[in-house]
Amino acid sequence: MNDHKDIRVSLRNLEIDDYIHLKEAMLQAYSDIGGLHWTQSQIETLVNLFPQGQLCVEVNDVVVACALSIIIDYKKFGDRHTYNQITGNDTFSTHSPDGDILYGIEVFVHPDYRGLRLARRLYDARKELCESLNLRAIMAGGRMPNYKKHSKELTPRQYLNKVEIKEIYDPVLTFQISNGFQVKKILKNYLPEDTQSLEFATLLQWHNIYYEKEESPINITKSTVRLGLVQWQMRSHPNFDSLIEQIEFFVDSVSDYSSDFILFPELINAPLMAPYNNMGTAEAMRELAKYTEPLLDKFKSFAVSYNINIITGSMPIINEKGSLQNVSYLCHRSGEVDEYRKVHITPNERETWGMVGGDKIKVFDTDCGKIGIVVCYDVEFPELIRLLADQGMNILFVPFLTDTQNGYMRVRNCAMARAVENECYVAIAGCVGNLPKVNNMDIQYAQSAVFTPSDFAFPTNSIKAETTPNTEMTLIVDVDLDLLKELHSHGSVRIMKDRRTDLYELRLKKE
Repeated sequence: MNDHKDIRVSLRNLEIDDYIHLKEAMLQAYSDIGGLHWTQSQIETLVNLFPQGQLCVEVNDVVVACALSIIIDYKKFGDRHTYNQITGNDTFSTHSPDGDILYGIEVFVHPDYRGLRLARRLYDARKELCESLNLRAIMAGGRMPNYKKHSKELTPRQYLNKVEIKEIYDPVLTFQISNGFQVKKILKNYLPEDTQSLEFATLLQWHNIYYEKEESPINITKSTVRLGLVQWQMRSHPNFDSLIEQIEFFVDSVSDYSSDFILFPELINAPLMAPYNNMGTAEAMRELAKYTEPLLDKFKSFAVSYNINIITGSMPIINEKGSLQNVSYLCHRSGEVDEYRKVHITPNERETWGMVGGDKIKVFDTDCGKIGIVVCYDVEFPELIRLLADQGMNILFVPFLTDTQNGYMRVRNCAMARAVENECYVAIAGCVGNLPKVNNMDIQYAQSAVFTPSDFAFPTNSIKAETTPNTEMTLIVDVDLDLLKELHSHGSVRIMKDRRTDLYELRLKKE
């Protein structure tokens, strides 16, 4: 069909009555290998057995393209199988509604209609079907019809490599790769009738990124996660209980919105240093560290009683060696507790307070997926965040404290970069106001925010939401983890996948 004007194209499920047109399209599509075609009885069996899996495209009310598939329990076959084994010698007795793989057993387009990209429509519909049925993947054995022309000088593997880098065009394999399929292995003796491929085939796989293994509903990880950020006003507190009252107020308020996480800023307990203002700043910070354990106990209690995961901001501790460190706790609503010790210490923290850095880099498993926590200055080191991203982190939480606007902009701009380059969400929360009676903590500047990757599914400026600068308030934000899955596999660019690991690598030297 050379003239594409005045045509009507529709995609639908195949019906038994379509067989007359279907047979003609098959004969033309496979004329190069003797006009291979399905019998009417076989089509009837497939349509009755699995109607959703049999797709066709009609042009001007004539069926000209088709895609057939079944569901299989893949562990019964494994990676070494033939076409006849998969189809049960064309009886389709292998179809299993409770299986985990949508197996493509046929795709063809009438040669007169190949300029309309009908195969792409069929493949897109097949992917939607795989997702809607919550199947793990689509798999198929792909022909290599041009291999016979190159078989004297190339092995099947060499031929595949040249097709992948586009030195050779193969009408089937090139199309499959361009549609997101990965070649898992080369199959031998897959389809005896396929003399053009010399009976070789590629085992193709397309992963369903939305696949969820069947679990109890109470254990299913949420796809939409609600974050609550506290932009904390530094103010004088006469005692520990007064500080706790203010913390509980925010936990209560944010939990009322059914938030999954609440993020507090760095060193929110700094007002408790006021009684020690007559001491040196390093000694005063060590006195503040004495409040950390009772403060953590309160946070643990709030996490359980208000049913919310709490990132506690940060607070000082004296470690096992007697050194001062800056620690952030993750208080799970289940009652468990994880900790992260700030790795990168600023010159001021080192020289004024005598702080030292931590040496543990890890992500944390939560009931809302994998998260990372770093503290303020840490976010300015891209290697650290990339190590977390390599461990599967979806959301990065950054409690911070900055005194000047340019200090804040360092944190903000680096946090935005980390969201883009690691294809994750980044939430930052800071302190505002002043503490005139606490040395080295005089003023604070902050504008808390949630940043996103940069692609069509996200805000054009990569800012999901942000607070009013220098005003005490909360920020409630929903983030969609499924959008990250889509970005990883189908984004305009795929930063995490396109790294040149053949040229460089990043590794953690200390486990």
